[in-house]
Amino acid sequence: MKRLVVMLILVVLALAPLFADGINLGDFPLGSWTDGNYQAVWEFSTGNIRIVSPDGAVYYDFSTAGVQDFKVGVGGDGPYITFSCAASGKSYKLTKPVLKPEMVLQIDRSGLLTYEVTMPKK
Repeated sequence: MKRLVVMLILVVLALAPLFADGINLGDFPLGSWTDGNYQAVWEFSTGNIRIVSPDGAVYYDFSTAGVQDFKVGVGGDGPYITFSCAASGKSYKLTKPVLKPEMVLQIDRSGLLTYEVTMPKK
């Protein structure tokens, strides 16, 4: 019985990435922006979003953590992406104003205030 449960768990874990949304940034700007409040650098590259330290150590890699509800769009402020991550328990919105080098980050977590910061381009 224990073997059956273990095998079932392994099958579910192996299939989980198939049901997670991928990261396709489309026309969203690539590059790095710094969140000075946490000394964290948000990196946007083809197919991936990571949060790293200023010296390059990886804090969070969304390609391995998995994202859900990933959307790329254009609003009145410029291009934006929205997504959630079950592993972090947060929802994210990043907006890149058209005429400014900065990016605006908003993080929502259930029961807490929305975190918002304007991040300068690195």
